[in-house]
Amino acid sequence: MYNFEYTSPSSVDEAAAAVAAGGQVLAGGQTLLATMKQRLAAPETLVDLGKISGLSGVKKDGNSIVIGAMTRHMDVANSDVVQANIPALAALAGQIGDRQVRARGTMGGSVANNDPAACYPSAVLALNATVHTNKRTIAADDFFQGMYTTALEDGELITAIAFEIPKRAAYVKFKQPASRFAMVGVFVAELASGPRVAITGAASSVYRQADMEKALAGNFTAAALDGVAVSAKGLNADLHASADYRAQLVKVVAQRAVTAAA
Repeated sequence: MYNFEYTSPSSVDEAAAAVAAGGQVLAGGQTLLATMKQRLAAPETLVDLGKISGLSGVKKDGNSIVIGAMTRHMDVANSDVVQANIPALAALAGQIGDRQVRARGTMGGSVANNDPAACYPSAVLALNATVHTNKRTIAADDFFQGMYTTALEDGELITAIAFEIPKRAAYVKFKQPASRFAMVGVFVAELASGPRVAITGAASSVYRQADMEKALAGNFTAAALDGVAVSAKGLNADLHASADYRAQLVKVVAQRAVTAAA
């Protein structure tokens, strides 16, 4: 490790000013601290959000479940409100990493980081969530823009995420055994506006599978996906799985998710 400045602001405005001045946000630290130890990141200033009140917690607001950005994975998984209204989201949180990661990692940190194989982005996209920041609200379809890239601007911080409560939903992931990240993860949800299917782990960023959504609109069953062809074009290929293998996994895991939801 190397020398850096550390600041622990007491308000969102103070934190945003520090970030705008060049500071690096520290939420749960599950990604940032590891990359710093490997010297893949070298921020001069860390801006710790841990002492800012009002950035964590879960509540129901109309047809949405609103979760504060600094809410830990384990608190999402164990929340009675989440379990009662979106059990698929609670189950997703309970599968992230290991117990230590779930005790420190935060929802907002994961979504802002937008790792290609992270679980939460698929829930944000499939549940038609709205990302609340200190400046505005951002629709899920506009938020994720590419590998580790989002619509967040300099000095903009996620404060909460509002998830639409679905009629039914499920998340299934095929884990990479060592990291426990998703080699392919599929979140399916049937909303009032229709089905949404979000894929993580397969490509450089989370994305919606439009052909599957169309197939499920008339028949929300695994069999409805039998005729959907998943192209390997643009999918990830690495030592764990080829693009063709991931394309096959997308279909298999999606069918498992639909079965679980139904």
